[in-house]
Amino acid sequence: MLSSVPPSGTPRFGANYTPSQGWFHHWLDFDIDAVRTDLDAIAGLGLDHIRVFPVWPYFQPNRTLIRPRAVEQLVALADAAAERGLDVNVDGLQGHLSSFDFLPAWTQTWHRRNIFSDPDVVSGQAEYLRTLAVALADRPNFIGMTIGNEINQFSAGPHPDPDRVTQEQAESWLRTVLAACEQGAPGKLHLHAEYDAAWYQDDQPFTPAQAARLGAVTAVHSWVFNGTAQRHGRTGAATRAHAAYMIELSKAWADDPRRPVWLQEVGAPAPLIPAEHAADFTESTIEAALDCQDVWGVTWWCSHDVSRDLADFPELEYSLGLLTNDGAVKPAGAAISRIVEEWRGRTYEPAVRTTAVVVDDAMSRRSECGPGGVVFEAFARLVAEGVRPTTVLASRAADAEHLAARGIGEVVLPGDVG
Repeated sequence: MLSSVPPSGTPRFGANYTPSQGWFHHWLDFDIDAVRTDLDAIAGLGLDHIRVFPVWPYFQPNRTLIRPRAVEQLVALADAAAERGLDVNVDGLQGHLSSFDFLPAWTQTWHRRNIFSDPDVVSGQAEYLRTLAVALADRPNFIGMTIGNEINQFSAGPHPDPDRVTQEQAESWLRTVLAACEQGAPGKLHLHAEYDAAWYQDDQPFTPAQAARLGAVTAVHSWVFNGTAQRHGRTGAATRAHAAYMIELSKAWADDPRRPVWLQEVGAPAPLIPAEHAADFTESTIEAALDCQDVWGVTWWCSHDVSRDLADFPELEYSLGLLTNDGAVKPAGAAISRIVEEWRGRTYEPAVRTTAVVVDDAMSRRSECGPGGVVFEAFARLVAEGVRPTTVLASRAADAEHLAARGIGEVVLPGDVG
């Protein structure tokens, strides 16, 4: 089983595994037979990997207690996935899932400590991530660790109680926890993953440069409920190409012009993407993403719908699955399955994108790259006109060597588009 893909290989296709029974609370009543049933349904779509979410306080309820039984259950899940031909990426610090926060008691209230800068907390996190990596290191289907799910949402607004840090502190934290994963499972594909505030929010301490330069691959999480679909509609070029835009935006910040990019989260959120249009959105999003170079793979959010028996989720969270809660294949799941079959054995060699929109290097101008911003809208207009654009930092826009390495022949200022 491959955990990486050469530039001309076939991209990976997977799902973020949302257990059909009990959601991520399934770790509290772990049932390996129920997991196997879920994995059979995922493998039945033709997918080759899953992203798995241990819930941090369930696994590490005390800073010096990492529950051995929980780790054993994670390994059992990975082994069950291997039996079905599925590779496994493991997110460690959950952290944040589907609007709910899961932080251990030893970081909260009477023990309130900054999860990014307190030395004891960071040491505990590193030991936890190292422990999970060690437990899985010898499994051939173990892709590697993701530090946590969109953990940057804890570092700034709009979170109601953020653990504020500087950009330098955020980078120091990332380097520390990534090193712990590498120590636990040397040579695996270890990465970090932020939600789009890292790319679009001016005061977010987690930055595009960190996303595009630290870790083995760049992860992007593409959600069109961020203002994209509201502004451009379900069928707008910006909506259908939002994932591709984030992939190409990441390339502006990468030092390696061929750095792999993982579209690690993307989904069809209702009602902005109505259920009857989810399959079309799925197909167009993946088609646009795979028209970008160096895509490691696409991992759809998510495998199964959330049960209506569970309360207080945002409405859209209940219907994001490729499969219903009882395992029936939904239209988006059928679309993914068709795409996987079409790509089986196919060579992945998209053409170079030769037109680049200039992106300001300043962190205080990241909002220009978000929906409504001049960079975002210029990119969208070019896509609507049939151009295949990419992006380049202003500091590199006159660097002939950098442009040549990326195959860029035309550089355009966002204000000159349209």
